[in-house]
Amino acid sequence: MAHKFAEIAFTPTIREIQRLEGSRAAYAAMDGGDDYNHHLTEREAAFIAQRDSFYMASVSETGWPYVQHRGGPAGFMKVIDANTLGFADFSGNRQYVSKGNFQNDSRVALFFMDYPNRRRLKLLGRVRVIEASEPELLSQLEDPDYPAQVERGFLIEVAAFDWNCPQHITPRYTEAEMAAELNTLRAENHTLRQLPQPGGELAAANDPESPEFLGEGPLGLVVSGIRQLTPRVRAFELRDPEGKDLPPVEAGSHLRMPVPLPNGELVERHYSIASNPARRDAYEIAVLRESGGAGSAALHDSYALGTRLRVEPPANHFALHADARPALLIAGGIGITPIKAMAQALEARGTHFTLHYAGRAPEEMAFRDRLARQLGEQLKVYSGEQRLDIATALAAASPDTQVYVCGPTRLIEAVQAAARDLDIPRENIRLERFS
Repeated sequence: MAHKFAEIAFTPTIREIQRLEGSRAAYAAMDGGDDYNHHLTEREAAFIAQRDSFYMASVSETGWPYVQHRGGPAGFMKVIDANTLGFADFSGNRQYVSKGNFQNDSRVALFFMDYPNRRRLKLLGRVRVIEASEPELLSQLEDPDYPAQVERGFLIEVAAFDWNCPQHITPRYTEAEMAAELNTLRAENHTLRQLPQPGGELAAANDPESPEFLGEGPLGLVVSGIRQLTPRVRAFELRDPEGKDLPPVEAGSHLRMPVPLPNGELVERHYSIASNPARRDAYEIAVLRESGGAGSAALHDSYALGTRLRVEPPANHFALHADARPALLIAGGIGITPIKAMAQALEARGTHFTLHYAGRAPEEMAFRDRLARQLGEQLKVYSGEQRLDIATALAAASPDTQVYVCGPTRLIEAVQAAARDLDIPRENIRLERFS
């Protein structure tokens, strides 16, 4: 996004440093385009309205910046219109540093943080102080339900803004946010306790009287957790029966899982490892229960807490590139499973990437909420009437971008066709089909 931020922030010195450090080309698009303006959209307005605090920097007469934290009820920073923000100045330590700085220099920089979802919005503007002599305007900035004393108001004319990437933001949660998460986990735990447990409890995995392992591979696993991600997608957590570290894996790896069919036949089905590749304590697979899919339905029905498995070590035919080239990730439906692990691996090593995730409906998209919290603006979600424009996504990528796609045949063929039309080399496109 440009939003005139580059015009103000990228001075000639900074642009020269970007050129020397090799990042100038990536930021060149910020110098123009349809969004080259300073107007807040519904997206920015909604983000600001949800914040209960922000950081504000003013400029002193000595030239030193002064950074201050401001807090209040969610939405105390008001979005007046597409170019104007305002907030009530609550009584504090009465140093009046910011007020004094604004009398001499009206420039201000704001930083809005969303720690749980690892998102941040930076904004530049100019401040006008609203005193009690303008009661009608000041009343627009007050919050009648917040008991703090209002001394004055600040009206901010927006000059530019930009969204930051989510790298290096440590997720933090308020007491209310933690309570909501715990309530969800309690409900999920209650649901899982109602499931039949033919494999017994996890402790039974080491019991010689417990059922035999399914499969004949050299790697022993036990189902240590089950989560219902969507109405049709169930995640299975797999651990070593003795609690040892599992073999290391790379993003894109899969397991060949033994599945007992209702007729007594034992078959194998391949499932991508969706968990973070950095984990050694457990693997996680996510299985879509397909209508008419004997294997997926049988796995849903037969795997329970404590089910013991023997499998082949993880294999990988869909590996990430190892260098610093950027990546474009495209997932359709349950194809998110290997793509999720790829996104986590790329983020951990600081490689630039964007993830486009398409599904029938939000409630059917596994890991959607978790990815939104972890990836922020690097994630683009499409469902319902909002369609993924594959050609546009590919055209916006740099020539050295590596493209990874997993999903239904129609999605893969559309990516291949768009890549041909754009003359993207075949070796830059890597894919994995459902079958």
